[in-house]
Amino acid sequence: MNELAAKRNAVAELMRISPLADELAGLFARAGHRLYLVGGSVRDALLGRLSADLDFTTDARPGEVLKIVSGWGDGVWETGIEFGTVGVTKRGATLEITTFRADSYDRVGRNPEVTFGDTIEGDLLRRDFTVNAMAIDLSTKQFADPHGGLAAVRARVLDTPATPQESFADDPLRMLRAARFVSQLGFSPAPRVVAAMTEMAGELSRITAERVQAELSKLLLGPRPRPGLELMVDTGLADIVLPEVPGMRLAIDEHHQHKDVYQHSLTVLEQAIALERRDGWEPDIVLRLAALLHDIGKPDTRRLEPGGGVSFHHHEVVGAKMARKRLRALKYPKQVIEDVGQLVFLHLRFHGYGRGEWTDSAVRRYVTDAGESLERLHKLVRADCTTRNKRKAATLQRTYDDLEERIARIAVEEDLAKVRPDLDGNEIMKLLGLPPGPLVGKAWRHLKEIRLDRGPLTHDEAVEELYRWAEANGVEPPER
Repeated sequence: MNELAAKRNAVAELMRISPLADELAGLFARAGHRLYLVGGSVRDALLGRLSADLDFTTDARPGEVLKIVSGWGDGVWETGIEFGTVGVTKRGATLEITTFRADSYDRVGRNPEVTFGDTIEGDLLRRDFTVNAMAIDLSTKQFADPHGGLAAVRARVLDTPATPQESFADDPLRMLRAARFVSQLGFSPAPRVVAAMTEMAGELSRITAERVQAELSKLLLGPRPRPGLELMVDTGLADIVLPEVPGMRLAIDEHHQHKDVYQHSLTVLEQAIALERRDGWEPDIVLRLAALLHDIGKPDTRRLEPGGGVSFHHHEVVGAKMARKRLRALKYPKQVIEDVGQLVFLHLRFHGYGRGEWTDSAVRRYVTDAGESLERLHKLVRADCTTRNKRKAATLQRTYDDLEERIARIAVEEDLAKVRPDLDGNEIMKLLGLPPGPLVGKAWRHLKEIRLDRGPLTHDEAVEELYRWAEANGVEPPER
């Protein structure tokens, strides 16, 4: 397809949503201003993946934009107005309209000194990558592509409008965004972009943890996170963002052979994503983080054994602590941190299952400890099988099939999702004559352990167990 045909296709894709875009462009034209579809929206139109979230740019200043869209949009918000952006919702679409920018950066922090520009050419020059430095004039449906963005989209190459060094010095987060686009769009960075990322990786430390986390999450949730992560590791960005990941590249000598933990972890991530897709899941940040980080405790627990063996005893315990610490530093939500840490902690437990020797009590504990992440744990354990020995791999999968079948059977019989002691806190207080406090909690936990070990008890059996606990712990119940 030649360049002219590609442009026509992009305009045709734009026409699919043109009633809304044309309507908005008409409002701006009547007010004496130009409106352009810009950036990622143009890129996505060229790729045939235009969404209902659209980005526009205009010569109108923010106050004028507000006047133009007020009364037209279903909703208008001014959250980004200090940076020149006005948000509008209309018939289910989300539109962001930003005044031409000609920013300058102090190259110490990330936020620029916001300066409004007067030309589309000046606005496009300040954008991160050439594939995002295109615009379509909505009045004429003509392209503005001063930096070869269309050719870059067709070649699936990431390059910068200015030199990469200038672009990344202005905003180091663009380096991490390059890795994100590798994952999301399947693009490859130009050699000069890779060289600049390698040279300037340390600049990423200027960026706040929240901003870094947002880009990392988008990368991990993309269709192909592995090449994005490999780019981060190869350029040194991962040393700033996730140093534990390149830290898994253990030295291997001829006498102590073992799997490359880094490559193994990337394969586990890919296999977990395949299991998500197989089961119709949306991309799951908890599962993907757990798959990537499940073995990060191995470097700290590596021991070379006599005779050429290598051991990593308790690496799941160490790894869970390391995962929680890193995710806290990246400002992930508390629930994400706890869920990922618990999955890392539990990922090895299945290997004690053997050929089904676990008691029902052990199965109950496995389910209870996994909690709401049980389905994630199923996928993580299955993805963690990367052996090339087909017979061994098939045996592991059959064994896990057996465990899942046992979990399902016991769940039907006992409602495992709601394992609770056979007596609640109020009944414990009544039977033992206790006020609310720590002793009630201890009694409750004791009964829960009994429940996990033996399954459901009758009411009389539970009461008898409670009295035994009370006697052992010096608690005098009222008259029995």
